[in-house]
Amino acid sequence: MSVSCGVECVFILGCARWMWKRCTYIGSYDSATWPSATADEFEPVPRVCRVVLAVYETDLSHPHYQPAGGFRLNPDWVVKRVTYEQTLGHAPPYIIYTDHDHREIVLAIRGLNLAKESDYKLLLDNRLGMQMFDGGYVHHGLLKSAAWLLNQESEFLKQQWIENGSNYRMIFAGHSLGSGVAALLTTVVVNHRDRLGGIPRDKIRCYAIAPARCMSLNLAVKYADVIHSIVLQVMNFHPIHRQ
Repeated sequence: MSVSCGVECVFILGCARWMWKRCTYIGSYDSATWPSATADEFEPVPRVCRVVLAVYETDLSHPHYQPAGGFRLNPDWVVKRVTYEQTLGHAPPYIIYTDHDHREIVLAIRGLNLAKESDYKLLLDNRLGMQMFDGGYVHHGLLKSAAWLLNQESEFLKQQWIENGSNYRMIFAGHSLGSGVAALLTTVVVNHRDRLGGIPRDKIRCYAIAPARCMSLNLAVKYADVIHSIVLQVMNFHPIHRQ
């Protein structure tokens, strides 16, 4: 009797300890061992962040929410702008910006809109272990959104890349919910580079700002050369997650 009671006590204490650790766990623990980014790695980050912020504007010539120092974008280089009405809930709004100064074609996706039911449907379209991809697991709804985006824009992006000499980099970027779509869009593009004219892997980059958790660890490691997570924390700034 005393042995069984002792086992029960150990089990209860173990469960209590596990629950305590789960309830007090904070996101900064994840990045405690991340290496710092180099100056060259960090250089594109502020620029790409401004492009993502530009998605929230309806007219860059008369912006309402520009960051300190302005967007520093050429409004004439926004070659496409897609709204909620045009995506029909399949993806958040996005823009395609051809940056001729830095030789980049940027597809930037906005984050969660608290007033849009379609964003919640997209985010909640998932359950653990539901969607396998490339030997790992990914978020089901975000992968569907990424596939829809590629089907919608692959020909346009391919045209932009070829018309600019096939030497521009292809950048996928997003904030929050949009970062999950951008990250999974990147993994799909890497595996189907023919859809974008055979673009080399080393010309593909993703910058996920305040990223959504959308893939299993093995996939995060597998695509760490092309997907960079930008995480701003209260005490520490780890601009790029390199696993």
